[in-house]
Amino acid sequence: MSTNCEEVWAKCLKIIQENLSKPAFNTWFAPIVPVELKGNLLTIQVQSPFVYEYLEEHYLDLMAMTLHRVIGPDAKLDYRVVVSNDQNIGKEVTYRMPSNGVPKEIPNVSKTISKSVNEPISTYAMPGLKKIQIDPHLNPEYTFDNYVEGECNRLARAAGFAVAGNPAGTSFNPLFIYGGSGLGKTHLANAIGLEVKKNFPDKVVLYVDANKFLTQYMQATRDNNRNDFIHFYQMIDVLILDDVQYFADKQGTQEVFFQIFNHLHQHQKQLILTSDKAPVDLNGMEERLLSRFKWGLAADLQEPDFETRIKILKRKTYKDGIEIKEEILEYIASHVTNNVRELEGTLISLLAQATLNKKEITLELAKGMIDKLVKNTQREISIDYIQKVVCNYFSMSVDVLSSKTRKREIVQARQIAMYFAKNMTKCSLAVIGNAIGNKDHATVLHACKTVNNLIDTDKSFKQDLDEIEKRLKM
Repeated sequence: MSTNCEEVWAKCLKIIQENLSKPAFNTWFAPIVPVELKGNLLTIQVQSPFVYEYLEEHYLDLMAMTLHRVIGPDAKLDYRVVVSNDQNIGKEVTYRMPSNGVPKEIPNVSKTISKSVNEPISTYAMPGLKKIQIDPHLNPEYTFDNYVEGECNRLARAAGFAVAGNPAGTSFNPLFIYGGSGLGKTHLANAIGLEVKKNFPDKVVLYVDANKFLTQYMQATRDNNRNDFIHFYQMIDVLILDDVQYFADKQGTQEVFFQIFNHLHQHQKQLILTSDKAPVDLNGMEERLLSRFKWGLAADLQEPDFETRIKILKRKTYKDGIEIKEEILEYIASHVTNNVRELEGTLISLLAQATLNKKEITLELAKGMIDKLVKNTQREISIDYIQKVVCNYFSMSVDVLSSKTRKREIVQARQIAMYFAKNMTKCSLAVIGNAIGNKDHATVLHACKTVNNLIDTDKSFKQDLDEIEKRLKM
């Protein structure tokens, strides 16, 4: 193993980067400076106590797992923070974290904050222990209250809430939640588990990701404890298995999970599974296992629309007690469209930049940061966003586009919105018409023809159109 702290930290960063979104990695880990490596103790320097607290709260397990892999099972980590006092420049203070998690300032002492990571990460209760001792491994932050509902996730959320109110008592067993990365599968699965624990405190709930299950199974096989491993999982009342697609081509793991699945289902226990693909699209899975995945309900999570993205950002800022102008939230929502994780990561990065650099959160700051984060990705322009920009330009409410009024200025604004929706989205004419005023496809065609004619004959109209297009592409 290398004794060079830069080389060791570079290896750690490579693993961490594979497990985080780009905005989160760039904000929290890229600025960290490795200081020294003494034996199994790595010291890193972070920018502020705020960064230290955030890393401890959100990424300790990830860092611990990474250090175990790179340094070894006895790895330890020190944080170094140097803080300047405005009244006494250059005075160094240390923030140490007491057991209750509240920072305590201790002047004139060592500059190092130490945190041991030599305890096993996510070690599950061993077979034979009483049920009450099994840690459910649920994230307390992932609740239904924090899960923003929209058209993209309404079915899955409703099914999850029904399961939480009556585990194994609905036809949704198993509940199979699928969708792309960062769309909220893990959040929803944890929310179900937390709600079950609230409604039925005596039920044994366990959340486990598929990779952890695989690791446990291989360890049990090596230790000749396969039967104990199966027995442990057969004790669970509500089993939540995340990212089941990682079982692909793992015949031994599929065989043992098939036994566990059958036992739990036959004994009226609830199974909740998540995957990045629908059951029908999963490759490398035994057909008998896939058929069981289809027994209950398969509910998909789609990319959030513009309205839902705005709701997510508002919920996040409200929770953190931060006020951000509506135009800034709209700018973020219109540029970061792929998934919820990137959306929240971008907002966190913006808050971090403003806090660390003592800057006001402005539209210019948001534009500068997002240009760096998503400059190589093509932004989705939604019909909702187009309507918003058009109506803002003409100083009218979006609601009037759906009204039955025949006022010339409103009819023209509606036609312009339809024109841009046809040219800047992949939506069909029927979808565009339904979204803008609940019109049919013929109305959309007529609107586009009218706008094209006016472009050729009305210089003032063309200037308006050019300005709106400019705003849409900002």
